[in-house]
Amino acid sequence: MKKVLGLMLFLLPFWLQGEIYVLRVDGPVDTLLEEYVVDSFKKMQKAGDARLVVIEMDTPGGFDTSMRSIIKAMLNAGVPVAVFVSPKGARAASAGFFILLAADLAAMAPGTNTGAAHPVSVTGADIEKTMKEKVTNDAVSYVKTLARNHRRDEEMAAKAVSESRSYTAEECLKGGLVDLIAVDTKDLLGRLQGKTVTLADGKEITLDLRGEKVVPMKMSERQKFLRTITNPNLAYFLLIFGLIGLYIEFTHPGGVIPGILGGISLLLAFLAFQVLPINYVGLFLILLSVGFFIAEIKVQGFGILGVGGIVSFVLGSIMLINSPIPEMRPAMPMIITFAFCFACILLFLTWKVFQAMKRKKDTGAEGIIGELGVAKTDIEPRQGKVFVHGEWWNAVSENFIPAGSRVRVEAVENLVLKVTKIGG
Repeated sequence: MKKVLGLMLFLLPFWLQGEIYVLRVDGPVDTLLEEYVVDSFKKMQKAGDARLVVIEMDTPGGFDTSMRSIIKAMLNAGVPVAVFVSPKGARAASAGFFILLAADLAAMAPGTNTGAAHPVSVTGADIEKTMKEKVTNDAVSYVKTLARNHRRDEEMAAKAVSESRSYTAEECLKGGLVDLIAVDTKDLLGRLQGKTVTLADGKEITLDLRGEKVVPMKMSERQKFLRTITNPNLAYFLLIFGLIGLYIEFTHPGGVIPGILGGISLLLAFLAFQVLPINYVGLFLILLSVGFFIAEIKVQGFGILGVGGIVSFVLGSIMLINSPIPEMRPAMPMIITFAFCFACILLFLTWKVFQAMKRKKDTGAEGIIGELGVAKTDIEPRQGKVFVHGEWWNAVSENFIPAGSRVRVEAVENLVLKVTKIGG
């Protein structure tokens, strides 16, 4: 019995040992990032062995609804949550500022900044004055509540929202917006050793992180894939590539591969647009431009429809993802490059179709018009035989043509050639 008790006492430190979970929040705060963070907290709560959660953050901001869901998960985690703006040169702007203030422990790396949290429409549209005041007042109230609950400077927090103030790491530490400045995550954990933290429910916890295992929480493969295609530049590329593929398939039926690749790319683009702040007027303008190009082929608009298609395409591309956050819209040089290339490709294909339509037919009865041949019999207005294009044909002529004369085919009616004599 003593041996069993001794063994239990020996293993007790290992049974009580917990883990430090580390999440990485990079890029805009959107629905996918929200899913990743909220799911990670659920997994940690289910495991029940978390001693500390560290959220490494570098974000320009994002959706208000996603931000609030992340904060809700942090406040109800039941364990200390540290938000660390890192690495050097990173930022926690807009929605990231709220997440930073909601942390039980707020830290920043040297050379980082936070703030600039004035609410704006994610689509870039102007907000009506009264509604703008309501949204701003709500955001100020929310950030002051977060600051008050974590004993942080409410005035500085409010100015970051109402006046779009931005603060350096040193200013935040001096003003009481953050608890400490650390070089990296290892340095952060060392500085947190022995620190007492008060959770949202009032519970006080003294951190003892010695020997705790650091466990990185990574996105699932599905989340990584969706995060990749929701990159605005890639989503825009998929849209253009998909439209080009379908255009080639429609104008040159039977290619199959362009249609398959185009369809898949277009569906992936639409999947990405469910997350990105899409301006559907811009999307419809791009689709309209394709319609203009197709119409140019069908009705021969003498270039007017083609020019209209180019203008519609460029305007639609500029309007497609119109967000005040640069990271949530495709780069303008990319838009201009793709617009120019897409227009050139479509105009080239249109020109080739025009060439094909105007090309003289060289097969069938129509293809023989204008060909030269030899009269094998006397040709009269009612009957005769000619040898044209390697074949014998029935032929007629308004004037008598003796056998052996060279003739030219002027027309074809019911497989009978109308010919005229060449020479004297």
